[in-house]
Amino acid sequence: MIYQLYLIFREWINSHAVLGPLNVIQWVEFRAIMSIVLSFAIVVLFGKRTILWLVKQKVGDNPEFYHKDLNQLMKQKANTPTMGGVLIVGAIFATTLLLADLTSFYIRMALIATVAFCAIGFADDWLKLTSARRKPGSREGLYSHEKFLLQIGLAMILGLFIHHWGANKLMPDPEDTRLMSHALNLPFFKTWVKEAGDFVVSPNMITLSTVVFVVAAVLTITFFSNAVNLTDGMDGLASGTMVIVAASFMILAIIAGYSHQGFVLSKYLLVPYIPESDELAVVAGAMAGACLGFMWFNCHPAQVFMGDTGSLTLGGLIAFIAVVIRQEFLLFLIGGIFVFEAVSVMIQVGVFKLTKGRRRVFKCAPVHHHFHLLGWTEQQVVVRFWLLTGMFVAIALATIKLR
Repeated sequence: MIYQLYLIFREWINSHAVLGPLNVIQWVEFRAIMSIVLSFAIVVLFGKRTILWLVKQKVGDNPEFYHKDLNQLMKQKANTPTMGGVLIVGAIFATTLLLADLTSFYIRMALIATVAFCAIGFADDWLKLTSARRKPGSREGLYSHEKFLLQIGLAMILGLFIHHWGANKLMPDPEDTRLMSHALNLPFFKTWVKEAGDFVVSPNMITLSTVVFVVAAVLTITFFSNAVNLTDGMDGLASGTMVIVAASFMILAIIAGYSHQGFVLSKYLLVPYIPESDELAVVAGAMAGACLGFMWFNCHPAQVFMGDTGSLTLGGLIAFIAVVIRQEFLLFLIGGIFVFEAVSVMIQVGVFKLTKGRRRVFKCAPVHHHFHLLGWTEQQVVVRFWLLTGMFVAIALATIKLR
């Protein structure tokens, strides 16, 4: 909205020298950084009153871990207000509306994805947290198959629209019919090569068919939506990890879509060029800022939890950005903690069923509870997982340069 207003009044601004500094609004890098600041401020400003509203709604969680020792360790968290994800989602949505280019297809799809994932998470949280005050026998949250079907359906729609819109964006060489927006992008796979002193599209670039592209998008978006949800089990764990992951994708989005007067940044790092995707840096920045602001209230001891309302939205949205800029692999690397958490649950459930309950790989899953039961304090688990995420970011950025 602010960007659109700037475009309307740009000539008038340029006619007044004193207003010249406002031209910085045209640069997506500036708006991405400002999105961090603005979304942080929104969450901190509305945090207290939102928490008080949640307390009045009596939506405090009393989780059952089916593990006596873990229940004892976590008993002090009983009745802490949940559904604080409305703060995160509200800040992301408002910041994106204010600072992003609303004519961008990817921005409009990001806003739709934000609302849709939030709706799924909100419905699950509300049904689960208000079951005690509704009639006996009321359901506690969405059924697992309902949640998965909704996530898969939404991810499929997003994948189809991303694929279709990418097909409308021609390559820099109009005679090359292959599309970087449909490229398979893995470490050491160059999408650009240098010939005769100039960058051209690599002859070895692999483009995905519609079916393969959509299936990959569905798997990525659904997986990370649930992975972040599983990680949200300790004060500051999911929110702090997401700050690092979102900030990384803010940079990657700028690299993927930045183009100015013939200069295409992605050429020099040999990654896919996705026109207009740099606007998603504003969304990623808003995610990072919102999670930073949420940590103000979610740090130990937490005054509020994000619940499915926040975690499903954050996971789905960061995966949406990764699919658009063709960096799904780097998401699995940078978001390694989320992957570790989700895979630990899969392993635990699989082994438990195969051995008919006789064996478990972890003391408790998701894996952050395993380390807690091993004797790590909650703060140690959280900070060490943050540190690992920082290392994953360094490795991921190194794989880009190794191309």
